[in-house]
Amino acid sequence: MQKTWFITGASRGFGRIWAEAALKRGDRVTATARKLADVADLAGRFGDTVLPLALDVTDSAQVHEVVHQAYAHFGRLDVLVNNAGASLFAATEEASDEQIRGLFDANYLGMVRVLRAALPLLRKQGSGHILGVSSGLGITALPLIGFYCATKWAVEALHESLAQEVRAFGLKVTLVEPGAYATDFGKSSQIADVLEPYTAFRKQFLTQLANVEQGDPEATAEALLKLVDTENPPLRLGLGTSILPRARAAYAERLKTWEAWEDVSNTAMGEPKQSSMKEWIEQLAPGTLDPA
Repeated sequence: MQKTWFITGASRGFGRIWAEAALKRGDRVTATARKLADVADLAGRFGDTVLPLALDVTDSAQVHEVVHQAYAHFGRLDVLVNNAGASLFAATEEASDEQIRGLFDANYLGMVRVLRAALPLLRKQGSGHILGVSSGLGITALPLIGFYCATKWAVEALHESLAQEVRAFGLKVTLVEPGAYATDFGKSSQIADVLEPYTAFRKQFLTQLANVEQGDPEATAEALLKLVDTENPPLRLGLGTSILPRARAAYAERLKTWEAWEDVSNTAMGEPKQSSMKEWIEQLAPGTLDPA
């Protein structure tokens, strides 16, 4: 069955690869990028099955307009791929407020804007699959890209919550977590000025990073198509061979630490008190709780 897609960040990398894969199999795609010229070529190759549009996810008004334009053009939306983003290379004390805000504006709030524009349409439609593009760095963090990792951890929490909120409307949610791939993602990366105390560490880290084995991004297309064709898709899909080992190691270490400190954690509970949650719930939604 032909599907209708809306993809942000379709100018290059995963967004471009997935857009082309969907179009090649006969699906319809709204392919968006900050500059229309970066996606306009798709129309020449795929005709009226593709709608190239300019979209800056940091512009709330434009996001709303473009999402609704795409929906009106194709008449439905089956797969929403929230992929647009940027990166920032900086130690915690090297980045400016402006750089950090800009990163979260694109990577996190940009996704929220697209979701807010699309969700009313998807709810009315009663179906749809939302793909939030996270990262293996949404599972564990690395030094000098901590702010980028933080945006992906935020994306993870957002979509885990979203999945529970929209399940009753017939909507599906999946976090797509790519590992290291040979994309040109670095082109959208800001680099903060290095502070002298971090010079040696930055050089050492970059040397290690240069030797990381990377996957072929083209190989992700088949996995993504299988994902959107699955009747009961998972909340999380790791892409590449590094994700599961990364998750296993991270959670084994976390469990080991929590268990080692369990006695201390338990003493922090104190004596059970009457919950103040009821009062809070009553303020949120009067009449929710049975007085009895």
